[in-house]
Amino acid sequence: MKDHMGNSLHLKSLNHISLLCRSVVESIDFYQDVLGFVPIRRPGSFNFDGAWLFGFGIGIHLLQSENPEKMPKKSEINPKDNHISFQCESMGAVEKKLKELGIQHVRALVEEGGIQVEQLFFHDPDGFMIEICNCDNLPVIPLAGEVARSCSCLNLQTMQQERPMLQQERAI
Repeated sequence: MKDHMGNSLHLKSLNHISLLCRSVVESIDFYQDVLGFVPIRRPGSFNFDGAWLFGFGIGIHLLQSENPEKMPKKSEINPKDNHISFQCESMGAVEKKLKELGIQHVRALVEEGGIQVEQLFFHDPDGFMIEICNCDNLPVIPLAGEVARSCSCLNLQTMQQERPMLQQERAI
């Protein structure tokens, strides 16, 4: 289990995320106009349509779907769904801008030890969810040992009971 600790792959940072799009042009407009990303040069050797954008230390690679009409579109905003999160300076300013742009969004509030984190969730044109938050209010506290493998304290007891069984399965 100690193999999982540390940086065995020598990672430095998150480079980019790739998103499949119904319309790369529509997605460029969204990521540029709503989130402030900037289009950047993309290698010309690619034999498929797409665009690269950059902002806030991360790249977003937009890939044109070969079957855009078959792509599912999510309409319900579910904060527990896949998403990418951005920290902001002013939650009020973000919500005002989303309202001005007519972008449907859901608010959420997380409280931990008296610290509150506000969250806004909304979809890009293809249904990929974006979160904007003031998550930097929460301290980053590394966990060690078994606790680090747990998604929540509720799972810790179950995980401790299952660990001997998992170790036996690996030995087989």
